[in-house]
Amino acid sequence: MNAIVALCHFCELHGPRTLFCTEVLHAPLPQGAGSRDGPGRGEHAEEEEGGIQMSSRLRAHSPAEGASAESSSPGPKKSDMCEGCRSLAAGHPGYISHDKETSIKYVSHQHPNHPQLFSIVRQACVRSLSCEVCPGREGPIFFGDEQHGFVFSHTFFIKDSLARGFQRWYSIIAIMMDRIYLINSWPFLLGKIRGIIDELQGKALKVFEAEQFGCPQRAQRMNTAFTPFLHQRNGNAARSLTSLTNDDSLWACLHTSFAWLLKACGSRLTEKLLEGAPTEDTLVQMEQLADLEEESESWGSSEAGEEEKEGAEGREPTKCPADSSLLSDCGNWQPRKLSVFKSLRHMRQVLGAPSFRTLAWHVLMGNQVIWKSRDADLVHSAFEVLRTMLPVGCVRVIPYSSQYEEAYRCNFLGLGPHVQIPPHVLASAGPTILSKVEAALTNQNLSVDVVDQCLVCLKEEWMNKVKVLFKFTKVDSRPKEDTQKLLSILGASEEDNVKLLKFWMTGLSKTYKSHLLSTVRSPMASEPRS
Repeated sequence: MNAIVALCHFCELHGPRTLFCTEVLHAPLPQGAGSRDGPGRGEHAEEEEGGIQMSSRLRAHSPAEGASAESSSPGPKKSDMCEGCRSLAAGHPGYISHDKETSIKYVSHQHPNHPQLFSIVRQACVRSLSCEVCPGREGPIFFGDEQHGFVFSHTFFIKDSLARGFQRWYSIIAIMMDRIYLINSWPFLLGKIRGIIDELQGKALKVFEAEQFGCPQRAQRMNTAFTPFLHQRNGNAARSLTSLTNDDSLWACLHTSFAWLLKACGSRLTEKLLEGAPTEDTLVQMEQLADLEEESESWGSSEAGEEEKEGAEGREPTKCPADSSLLSDCGNWQPRKLSVFKSLRHMRQVLGAPSFRTLAWHVLMGNQVIWKSRDADLVHSAFEVLRTMLPVGCVRVIPYSSQYEEAYRCNFLGLGPHVQIPPHVLASAGPTILSKVEAALTNQNLSVDVVDQCLVCLKEEWMNKVKVLFKFTKVDSRPKEDTQKLLSILGASEEDNVKLLKFWMTGLSKTYKSHLLSTVRSPMASEPRS
């Protein structure tokens, strides 16, 4: 994912400042960004996490090299930085992670090396900690434009016994130029960034409580005569985040968490080149995505209202459970489990031809398929494979439930082994498309990819028949005798084929249905048929 993730801080002395940022590099590293690392230069040993090689890029620097890097850096000068504005020590080259699968590098430092990127991150930092703030000053918000990029920003407070109001203000921002991609990633980014924030707040809260127990600052300030606020703290106006959290490895862990965030977010969504008119599956997916965005917007507005109310009452930072640590594990993530069923052909080999045919018949006919197992991953894998046989609009899945759900709610239902379910009767020979699917699966000369394309073609063939039948019966309101003639022409006059067409009719997109209805209402549609 072409994006930058950054941690920002509102310094009481210098205003909004960028503390730490991680960016994605698809090309060779620029000069001074670690390309000269090699054996004997002090580079730490690498470790692999989920296909990514992690290394700290620490190496010896000569005074001349450090001075050159400082003079060419677009960041602020040392005189304009305090302890609270600085993350990495002077001369620290930052961190780098190598993704061996994609040959992508994730580089972390305090500021981007490129002047234009520095300007974009700087502007996003200032806006996230000044004008672009959600009610309560703590929570997620979206802003940006085509010129300076689009930003997902989540502001939050960190406890500090020496700060004004006993807390300091931070934000984590994600910047990219693709507005649609960033909006679609909102739920994922919100959950993962919220987890990082909870971990930071939990560590800082422990330090704050320990300091307050040893030397309560509130009573000390009340008993102190009025003097300028900064002088009351004996020059401790600026404290680093590592000091507030008591975590010396904080920046290395943040680098790993940010690198994982960029990799995982980029792997969630993929782009496909579409040729010709969009299929019904594509239209339905677009409609589902639009509905999801509307729900996210309504959920975000309601959450903002709740946070505003909680902010007025003085909400304390939420502690993160100890066993779900994101930073203490340095962003160590578990790779996704391999699917139990790799394809329909593999499922047919495992279940056997007769059992698979019975199962596939119920799937195609829209009957509820119930899979009982102790292994929820097994059930999920089976449904992921079986759903490829149906149009997207016909798929309603409840992956795993502790009780039986009615058929109108789902046609794929996963249950535990002890859940009671009503009996189902298995019968009938199956629709025509089932025979064609089995023929493709049994042909060993066809690869799995070719079989997948055969499924796509078969679904489109029968969805076209569904469209004709829908227009003929629902829009034109033709008599039953004409409908039987049409079914014979379509090669779908058998009872099973008719049931399949009626079930698949529920998967038609709203776009197609509204288009037909608007055509009927147009003046041209009122002309008598010859």
